[in-house]
Amino acid sequence: MGTLSLRDFKEVKIPAPWGHIAGRWYGNRQERPILAIHGWLDNLGTFDRLISLLPDYIGVLCIDLPGHGRSSHIQPGMHYAVLDYVSIIPRVMKEYGWSKVSLMGHSLGGIMSFLYTSLAPDTVDMVISLDIVVPGTPVPKRLIGILAHNMEKHLVEEDRQGNLHEPPSYTLSQLTEVLAKGSSNSVTPDLAKHLLHRQVLKSRLYPDRYYFSRDGRVKFYNLTNMDPGLIEEMSKRIQRKPYLIIKGSDSRFVGVHTEKPIAILRQNNPHFEFYEVKGGTHHVHLHAAEECARYIVPFIRHHRPPALTSWSLTGKELQLSTNEKRREQERVLERSQNQLSKL
Repeated sequence: MGTLSLRDFKEVKIPAPWGHIAGRWYGNRQERPILAIHGWLDNLGTFDRLISLLPDYIGVLCIDLPGHGRSSHIQPGMHYAVLDYVSIIPRVMKEYGWSKVSLMGHSLGGIMSFLYTSLAPDTVDMVISLDIVVPGTPVPKRLIGILAHNMEKHLVEEDRQGNLHEPPSYTLSQLTEVLAKGSSNSVTPDLAKHLLHRQVLKSRLYPDRYYFSRDGRVKFYNLTNMDPGLIEEMSKRIQRKPYLIIKGSDSRFVGVHTEKPIAILRQNNPHFEFYEVKGGTHHVHLHAAEECARYIVPFIRHHRPPALTSWSLTGKELQLSTNEKRREQERVLERSQNQLSKL
């Protein structure tokens, strides 16, 4: 079978009380797609390199979370919170009339997938979790410091927006470095363009400079730090659900603190899979897309096999070589650069 093309997508806007949720629906739009959810401070561009490696018989709906990418910001005076983000999943399902959902999430998107699956397991048919498993459980003293910091900084950001002050601006070259530094170089400068084209605007104050268009308040969102006992009980509710976890070997997001929930997810579950990508950082799906696809593609084909009516089964099946896939990714990257240059 062939693979998805990054050129074959439909821009979508899902209505919400605060505005809309922006997204791109890649590939097959006749059947229920995989819902792909990015990580904190990222946007749907995080899946660019992975999308073109996935089987073309199934669609993928990638969304920008509120306050990220091209989705609307929430109202002034409100806070972003993980549990509120979880409600985005049933909102999307309701919009398209899905009774089931297939989830693929990175970081915050993976946490959302875990939480939603534990709350409504009968509505989920598979989960792909990229370098994350469950919400964090920081030590109390550190958590108090984080909460105090976020409270203060959120008010500062709210005041800046209320006074219509433009955020700090940078040249395009500086933006790639800022993004790389902010991700602890998990998103390297050469990969930053996959994210920047959906989250920067041209400065109205300084020629040739740009600023991050995402809502500054998302940096100080309300954390969901759960008691280990609660996480274990939520893990048990998932039971025998098809669940794939891919860890970057150089990442700290999956480690000793996740051993118990992983053991629960694995217990008596023939549909549980766990893999580690050597040298992978937190954005393992972006910089090591080919390695991730080796595990994700068979998982999708097994748990979401092509329907007999699938459009990809009519006519001659398209076979893309590795070089063709890379050229496709290069064309997308070139288009992203062109979009930035036109801002």
